[in-house]
Amino acid sequence: MPVMTGDTTTDAPTDAPTDAPSGTTSGPVVRTATTADVDEVARLFSGYLDFYDHPREPADVRAYLAARIGGGDSVVLLAEDPASDGAVGFAQCYPTWASLELAPAWVLHDLFVEPAARGRGVGRALLRAVAERARAAGATTAVLETAHTNTTAQALYESEGWVRDTTYRTYALAL
Repeated sequence: MPVMTGDTTTDAPTDAPTDAPSGTTSGPVVRTATTADVDEVARLFSGYLDFYDHPREPADVRAYLAARIGGGDSVVLLAEDPASDGAVGFAQCYPTWASLELAPAWVLHDLFVEPAARGRGVGRALLRAVAERARAAGATTAVLETAHTNTTAQALYESEGWVRDTTYRTYALAL
């Protein structure tokens, strides 16, 4: 579940708005995507897949996202920047359970900011919106993973209070 932003803005507002009405702020506005947003999310998701050298057919990407959003499997947040036309970033989270906590948890599985929008606080606004919505849903923890080489994103996560796990190792099995 690599997460990529490239956004290490240190001058982003500490009170980055989420779900604010359009035109009321100069910073990014984050809102929950609906099935009506699938094409916009698919455009961004394709950029995310390309970044990680996993290109997919546009129809497959759209079908995947339509199923996740339409079925309520994931929560997809869209970041819109008033300085741009349309969405410039997204985050996709999967609500799950933290067995050791006996409580809900969220997995921030995908996060992407368009290259032209990086450095404007978009990634930071998405991270804050994820935390806000996870708390509102009763989650006691949120987790993410990113490439070891993605130090730019790591710096952003750490600046927002995300802590690198030094207790557990992650393993994967290709099936």
